[in-house]
Amino acid sequence: MSKQEPWNPFQLMEPRNLAEILADPSQHPLIISIGPSGLIKGAIAANPAKEKENLEGLREMLLNEPKERNVIIYCGCCPFKDCPNIRPAFTLLNQMGFKNHKLLNLSQNLKVNWIDKGYPMN
Repeated sequence: MSKQEPWNPFQLMEPRNLAEILADPSQHPLIISIGPSGLIKGAIAANPAKEKENLEGLREMLLNEPKERNVIIYCGCCPFKDCPNIRPAFTLLNQMGFKNHKLLNLSQNLKVNWIDKGYPMN
């Protein structure tokens, strides 16, 4: 794939890193599911970001959040290369001026990269 992604390598968060963050109650990132796959512990659902109305709902959800807030988005419905949700959502965060936003690196899907590893779900 030669297509430029809206995130850089430093904006990908490994699942084990998020699992460690979730184990520390002093850290409270905003975790948003932008797909149909299920809710990681502490995540809120924004519904599939490929749909224009859901993307607008995500924008409204983020309007009053500080631009320095740690925001982690994920989908996990399918491999990254095929996912219709992560690119519109990450692009929106870029456009809104967030500075500490990450994409959870679920390169295969939520089941393989998160659930099968025993990481916490809601």
